[in-house]
Amino acid sequence: MKLGEKIRYLREVEGSLRGLGRPMTQQEIVHAIREELGRRRTSARTSPRTSGLRTSGQKGATISQSYLSQIENGSRPHMTQSSRALLARFFKVHPGFLVDDPEGYHTELTSDLRTTEGKLDVWLLQGSERFAGDPEVSDVLIKCAREKDTRRCLLLLGAILETPGLAERLLDALRPELARVTSGRDPAGRENHGRAAEGRRIR
Repeated sequence: MKLGEKIRYLREVEGSLRGLGRPMTQQEIVHAIREELGRRRTSARTSPRTSGLRTSGQKGATISQSYLSQIENGSRPHMTQSSRALLARFFKVHPGFLVDDPEGYHTELTSDLRTTEGKLDVWLLQGSERFAGDPEVSDVLIKCAREKDTRRCLLLLGAILETPGLAERLLDALRPELARVTSGRDPAGRENHGRAAEGRRIR
């Protein structure tokens, strides 16, 4: 998926999340960024590193509609780091999502942005940003979104959880430190009877 296609899709998702029933327009995105993210005062001046960003002493940095248009129509194939960070913050996605995918990566999405796969990727990347305070969870969500077949990954997870005892056995083999915690053992492998008993009562 190309960067421009991702921006168009994110405008669609954002419009849906805000209850518009349609994609947000480029101008609406610019206005929302200015109002929601540009409240902090800044005295920064426009420079080659902030090309496409406008600054104001009262409203802070924002992005221009013409800059968004150039990204979406492909005349500007790459964004500056500051522009990418601003858009990632607004759309609540990981900045690494806002680049062209490698040739052949998720090619099925380029012809239909409404596919389940595309929506799952955006949802997972937004989740990774929201759970940034838990790096392990955030990293797992990013890895899942970057898999070629995200839907299959989630179905695999469902199958594992539906198989009695399989999740525990996999956890014990792949992440023994987590298995010890969930089973009530301390790091040395000793049984923590208080925690184990409490866990049984909760279940």
